[in-house]
Amino acid sequence: MPTSFLQTEEWLEFQKSIGRPAWRFDDGKVVANIIQHDLPFGMNYLYIPHGPEIHLDEISGGLRNELESFVAYIKNLAREQKSIFIKIEPLQDSTIELLYGGGFKKSKKEIQPNRSVIIDLDKFGSSDSSEYELLGAMHHKTRYNIKVAERYGLKLVFRNDVDTFWKLLKQTAKKDNFETHSKAYYEKLGSVPGLKTETVFVEHEGRSIAGAIWLAYGDTAYYLHGAMDRDPKYKPMMAPYLMQWELIKTAKKYGMKYYDFWGIDAQKWPGVTRFKLGWGGRQVEYPGAFDMPIRKFWFVMYKILRKIF
Repeated sequence: MPTSFLQTEEWLEFQKSIGRPAWRFDDGKVVANIIQHDLPFGMNYLYIPHGPEIHLDEISGGLRNELESFVAYIKNLAREQKSIFIKIEPLQDSTIELLYGGGFKKSKKEIQPNRSVIIDLDKFGSSDSSEYELLGAMHHKTRYNIKVAERYGLKLVFRNDVDTFWKLLKQTAKKDNFETHSKAYYEKLGSVPGLKTETVFVEHEGRSIAGAIWLAYGDTAYYLHGAMDRDPKYKPMMAPYLMQWELIKTAKKYGMKYYDFWGIDAQKWPGVTRFKLGWGGRQVEYPGAFDMPIRKFWFVMYKILRKIF
């Protein structure tokens, strides 16, 4: 079954390092990172990102008993922590089909994007011609914008520099009206042992005009966070195109099988979605989010307040 870096012990340690209580359920058959997220008024919920993982090939006895044991564990944990609900976002439909009778119901509130674009790097071979094959799979406008960026003399630089990335991110968040994590979040993301994350920048005449954080896990490279200098003079330079092209080539060079753009949504992020679809990858859709109420009154109040605010 597919696995996610969000279900690794390293990611669990990262969550603890930023102050979130976290637990790991692992009986060799069902595996789940369980992370506590705070809500206003002293409330909280438990969250299982890209999980749980259910290893059917390891279950020799009754499947129902294994799942009931897992559900009993997270329910008890939620009661101990006074959580009002449990949220899961599995990678496979089969996972929620197995757990659906245990009390989980579909939720409209998702934490991770339930759609992404993934380039299968393996299908482009390993010879020098692979770059031409990758370019050939792209939308013609994407290829054109890569050439525009190259004519400006832009270059990609790998540099451990959260300060510069944070400055770019604040500009992007203000312009595009979205909230970021704290600066400490990005600092600690790059310092957890076992998590192969890097900050990268596109430079023009020695100035960083775009930046990103990417992560390698298993056979996949993930583009997690991106930012850009919003000075209008840099917009025609097409820095994001140069960045993605160089990262894709780097992932291919180091033997990665997949390049994951990490999230699309045509309604929420139409421009970003068009940009990511232009690279010739395949669209992947995950089941979405599912909630299990624990404190039912407060869970109903939470949903009402979320609609109001």
